[in-house]
Amino acid sequence: MDEGRGHFRLGFFVVVSLTTLVAILLALGGRSLFQPRFVFETYFDGSVAGLEIGAPVQFRGVPLGQISAIAGSGAIYEQDVPVDKRKGYIVVEAKVSGDPDQVEQWREELSAYIKRGLRAQTQLAGVTGQQYLSLDFFDPGKHPPLEIPWTPRHPYVPSAPSLAGQIIGKLQKLMASLDEADIQALGKNLNTLVETLNAKLAALPVADLSVEITAVLKEARAMLARLDGALAETSIDEAVGNIASASARLDALLAAPGLEQTIEHSAALTGRLRGLVESGSLDRIVDDLEQTIQRIDALVGDNQYDVRVMVRGLRETADNLRVLSESAKRYPAGVIFGGPPEKVDLPWNQ
Repeated sequence: MDEGRGHFRLGFFVVVSLTTLVAILLALGGRSLFQPRFVFETYFDGSVAGLEIGAPVQFRGVPLGQISAIAGSGAIYEQDVPVDKRKGYIVVEAKVSGDPDQVEQWREELSAYIKRGLRAQTQLAGVTGQQYLSLDFFDPGKHPPLEIPWTPRHPYVPSAPSLAGQIIGKLQKLMASLDEADIQALGKNLNTLVETLNAKLAALPVADLSVEITAVLKEARAMLARLDGALAETSIDEAVGNIASASARLDALLAAPGLEQTIEHSAALTGRLRGLVESGSLDRIVDDLEQTIQRIDALVGDNQYDVRVMVRGLRETADNLRVLSESAKRYPAGVIFGGPPEKVDLPWNQ
């Protein structure tokens, strides 16, 4: 009986101990062992200082998982590659966990996200220097995937340079360019420039320039005063009234029905002229005029003497008409009844 009780107590103790151990494991996070997980990896061709195992993984600020492993590519994929031919990338493995639907969605749509431009990037988590892994979309043309001569163990997500790394790189280039620049020579050139400017300014006739500037200012003030006087003498109201009157007349002219009729008649005349030109009648008229002119020239040439006689007769006739007109002005009755009466000498005029 005592031996059986001892075995029972021992078994009961073992069962209780195992149950307690399982409960502790579950309380400390052992439940994550039973949750679905999705692991992907990315590579960085540079330092990832501040990124540690367990660091958060976020997609545009939304928690997605955590970093599960960080190692060099030489320890995982390039053991058999000579040191001078190794890529020397930093391999970062990340674990997507949490909601089963979310994990399954990432597993199925990761390839489409990568084609769209999904990239992994390290970002600072604060002023402490710690970093986390951020997933976001970038221009695939500006951030192409790294060249990898091996087959990844997990789905591969290309990376993009971190903002902090870009800033540090630009600062390093700036410092290098400053080191290469001849600062001393630049300082000497600046000193020479300042001395030259001082000498030129000292050589300027400041007193004469001051007098000339003062005279120019006085002339400008006088011109402004004359302009103010001219504006004051001009009746602005009268000018505005004239403009309004002219505008009213123009409106009345444009509103007159005769203008519309004139425009219509002009359009009709233009149409007739266009039709005349297109039909060829105008060309025939011009040809007829040329023939008529030629005939007149020939006629005048043949009867040149008779024409001179006719012109002389016309000139004499015109002179007679001019004399008759002057006589009619002096003595209108004489034109009808004959010449003026003879002069009569009265007795008292003798």
